[in-house]
Amino acid sequence: MNRILIFALAALFLASCGGNKDNDNNTNNPDTNQVQNINIPQFNADSAYAYVAAQVDFGPRVPGSTAHENCAEYLISELERHGLEVTVQEATVRTYDGTIFNGKNIIGSFDPSNTKRVMLSSHWDSRPYADWDPDPANHRTPIPGANDGASGVGILLEIARLLVQSPPKIGIDIVFWDMEDYGEPHDGQNSGKEDTWGLGSQYWSKNMHKPGYNANYGILLDMVGAENAVFRMEGFSQQFAPSIVRKVWNHAKELGYGDRFIFEESNPIMDDHYYVNKYANIPTIDIIHQDNTSGTGFFTYWHTLEDNMDKIDKQTLKMVGEVVLKTIYSEK
Repeated sequence: MNRILIFALAALFLASCGGNKDNDNNTNNPDTNQVQNINIPQFNADSAYAYVAAQVDFGPRVPGSTAHENCAEYLISELERHGLEVTVQEATVRTYDGTIFNGKNIIGSFDPSNTKRVMLSSHWDSRPYADWDPDPANHRTPIPGANDGASGVGILLEIARLLVQSPPKIGIDIVFWDMEDYGEPHDGQNSGKEDTWGLGSQYWSKNMHKPGYNANYGILLDMVGAENAVFRMEGFSQQFAPSIVRKVWNHAKELGYGDRFIFEESNPIMDDHYYVNKYANIPTIDIIHQDNTSGTGFFTYWHTLEDNMDKIDKQTLKMVGEVVLKTIYSEK
């Protein structure tokens, strides 16, 4: 993922841009309205963990590799197996160094005729460079991408499994973005080119898989599997969709996860949701693990060879999965 941290200057710039005009940015005073108790299906953490492991077992899902192709086939087959209508959007994109790739955005739709929709997403490719690994010799080696990519996809596959068994009242689109993590290495030439990350979501946001597609809002999952992960209210989410942020964080609080979903704004991250907001005008938030105590601002093993299955915690997968389920099953 593009982990360019953008501070006050970017926030001021975005304030002058288009996009969703929900301007209620109060992060310190969560909504006091209580959401009525609802029945939601039971999220199976073992199942989600198995989905994460299945992706990692293919090897690094770097675009152009056999592992990438095999994983795409697996994701498509799992969404179809769970009864979703699957669309594979071929996306021809150019990376920071001028290389052309044919990526695949994979979309699974539940209840496609329902006009009230929520879009859940995560990127399924993995970083080709371990450019934050402590050993410089590893900086051009692909990462396993267990937390950075596979964790969010694993949660969404488990949610896909539950949708047909316990249908919500709304339509759901599960989108797996490709070509998210192919940005320039931090120790590269630093060409300064803009928009070199999130290539799959950029393509989709300008060329939707269905003409006129829309969703009421979207939730992006990124790095949602590490032990003791804490989630704050990411800056661009607050800029574009603060009411959705509060909705989700209030659900987390109701579920007893108020110590892990914190009502504090965090740094804005140039992630897939930014382009969905900017170009598709669908208010979309990012549930992403940031860690101000690490040297990068993200979880300790971000973009290193240690982003493996040892770093995946079933309880964190369960927590995030339950929060997302609570959100979509609360919709009427």
